[in-house]
Amino acid sequence: MKGKVIVLDFGSQYTQLIARRTRELGVYSEIIPCTSPVKIDDAAAIILSGGPASVTDEDAPKFDAGWLSTGLPLLGICYGMHILTHLGGGLMGRGASREYGAADLTIESSTGLFQGFAAGERVPVWMSHGDHVEALPEGFVRI
Repeated sequence: MKGKVIVLDFGSQYTQLIARRTRELGVYSEIIPCTSPVKIDDAAAIILSGGPASVTDEDAPKFDAGWLSTGLPLLGICYGMHILTHLGGGLMGRGASREYGAADLTIESSTGLFQGFAAGERVPVWMSHGDHVEALPEGFVRI
């Protein structure tokens, strides 16, 4: 990949790990606060990190929605996915309680990010969340 990956930090305990794993793949990444104004320079993609807040809270982190209009590929992880859903017109829901620990991710489509995986394959992941996506925004596809 030419260019860097910008990691917008929404306060995730894993932001440094996201950047490190990206660099281990041979792609330079730069962590910046989620409150930063849009400045893509030589960026090739944007990752929106997780974080402890809920996108529906009044005190949710401030975010320049212009980041979503750069035309660059976006990957939302946890809170990042929630903000993409919320601002894109999807529907968010709250769990009865927060969840934390090991979980399985089921690959529904072996395309894009999951190319090389088999449809139906279960992948062990680590999760920590309280909210969930109930309905995707128009034009989004569940993979």
